[in-house]
Amino acid sequence: MRNWIWLVVFWFTSNALIAQKPPHLVRPSDSLDPDPFVNTVQQSLRLFYADYANSNKYDSIITALNYAPGQIPTFSDSVICARLAKMNELTPFQLDCNQATLSTIKFFAAQRRGFIRVALGRSALYFDLFEEKLTEYGLPLELRYLSVIESGLRPQVKSRAGALGLWQFMYKTGLYFGLEENSYIDERMDPEKATDAACRYLKQLYGIYGDWNLALAAYNAGPGNVNNAIRRSGGKSTYWEVRPFLPAETQGYVPNFIAAAYMMTYHAEYNIIPMEAKIHNAQLDTMCIKSGVHMQTISKLVDWDLAEIQSLNPVYKTTFVPKMTPTRCITGPMEKIGLLVSFEDSLYSLEEALYHPKPVVVPPPSTPQDTTIQAHPQDSIIASVSIADTLSAGTQNANNLQYHKVKSGENLRQIALRYGVSIEQLMEWNALRTTNIYVGQKLTIYSGQQTVVQQQTTPAPPPPPVKKYYTVRPGDTFGRIAQRHNLTQAQLQKLNPGVRINSIAIGQRIRVK
Repeated sequence: MRNWIWLVVFWFTSNALIAQKPPHLVRPSDSLDPDPFVNTVQQSLRLFYADYANSNKYDSIITALNYAPGQIPTFSDSVICARLAKMNELTPFQLDCNQATLSTIKFFAAQRRGFIRVALGRSALYFDLFEEKLTEYGLPLELRYLSVIESGLRPQVKSRAGALGLWQFMYKTGLYFGLEENSYIDERMDPEKATDAACRYLKQLYGIYGDWNLALAAYNAGPGNVNNAIRRSGGKSTYWEVRPFLPAETQGYVPNFIAAAYMMTYHAEYNIIPMEAKIHNAQLDTMCIKSGVHMQTISKLVDWDLAEIQSLNPVYKTTFVPKMTPTRCITGPMEKIGLLVSFEDSLYSLEEALYHPKPVVVPPPSTPQDTTIQAHPQDSIIASVSIADTLSAGTQNANNLQYHKVKSGENLRQIALRYGVSIEQLMEWNALRTTNIYVGQKLTIYSGQQTVVQQQTTPAPPPPPVKKYYTVRPGDTFGRIAQRHNLTQAQLQKLNPGVRINSIAIGQRIRVK
């Protein structure tokens, strides 16, 4: 309740601050005019609050540097200029301290505090990726702040002009830099591919102008507008000389970039505490999908929230991951991706059962000659569609009916494995809409033994076990390899008696079957 009260108070206070304009004060104005940046701010905040409004994880205000709660510190122009000078020592950008940048910084400090807080929280998901790509292309790391003013670090943000993604690519510009779009995907919303394209574009622009501020202006307005402004200025070569001849929006673009870089660097001094990050980039892993799969199938198989799957995979327009060349991938927390890798065969089986069910052929009644009934227990989480799958509870053999009382730590996958049935069967027999179960719940289970009528034959000897090996890759641990192949560490150690589990090496072959 406190969180909701604080949210309501914050919302009305923010609007009141914007609406009020005391006559004895001259409030600094946003240098970006008209309002595409304001639109970005509003979209980013709205999407962020939508994420957290229905959860109990919304943080209360944390006091920083002994400031009183809600206190908004102010600093003199000389202090701000000194901080910008210090930042300038570490970057090839010209973070100029002039009336335009000072006004914009003060506006951010007073009216964009919530936006900076949200951007700081989301930076945990994207800044590592940005810095990796910027380093790869030899670009200044400060360019990571460009995505803050472009999209508020939201891949789904779309401008009124049609620009989309973290780096706000227009459709044609995205195509020019290799960003694909079809009915299922839009790579302008792919964090990695769009960042790579943005790096190539920015490097190209800097190669044209030799000045980072002009390169940023060209990123916003296009090289044509910048070239026209240079001609109209009489051939000037710096952004500040050319600025009066640029479109109104672009005149505020570099000041907004400088303000964002400054506020993200000195947020603590302004009593702005980053919003708690849902997940960090270092916690993510990726699995590529060999066949078309619905995100709902992934969600059911590994008990992964569908909304989070969509959030971490914004490249997909729908909840369907298509089969394409090259293969499409799913990004998520390491533990979920590890489970998905372990159950890859089951993933495709479940997808087939849910979205492409095969017609069921019911065999004729048994005759006296059909005397042998042979049992075939299922050896996978999701079994192929069979006669046993289609029988209703009313027609099940009463001798096969069992009940299971859920114990602490159990989940549907474990119970399905124990009884040799599928998760889908358990959900159908117990009218479950999700895979969530609770301790003490009584589950109805029909035997996983499927009856298949066959002529009596001499049973064939079981085939010899097939050995399977895995080659250690960077980042692998013994425990992670075990999890990926649905083994315990003890089982994996038994298969590899001569391997020291704490000192496996890249390229080493580990037996997993």
